[in-house]
Amino acid sequence: MRTLACAAATGLLLLSAGANAQSIGGRYDVEGTNFDGSPYSGTAEIKAASDSTCTIVWNTAGEISRGICMRHGNAFAAGYSLGKAIGLVVYQVMQDGTMRGVWTIAGQSGSGTEILKPK
Repeated sequence: MRTLACAAATGLLLLSAGANAQSIGGRYDVEGTNFDGSPYSGTAEIKAASDSTCTIVWNTAGEISRGICMRHGNAFAAGYSLGKAIGLVVYQVMQDGTMRGVWTIAGQSGSGTEILKPK
């Protein structure tokens, strides 16, 4: 019985470890749409900053934006700055590691879409 309890606890730890910021780090291809529906593309890189937070840097359309991010289960969110603008993006993490999201910028109407695909 004690062995079964240890195995169950180990399984739970492994499951929860899969939902932290470290498990999502790496390089991604970016495909998105702006508020007006026009497409953009680029790259993003996510690096773990702690066991629950990360940093993200996007390079899209020749512009660099930087943010802080975190993962919770299949939700991944980032607050970012693009020049003087502040934005928010929320993604759903898919089983294949792709992230599908929506984003916005403070003080502007509308939202865009974005997909991050692991490289």
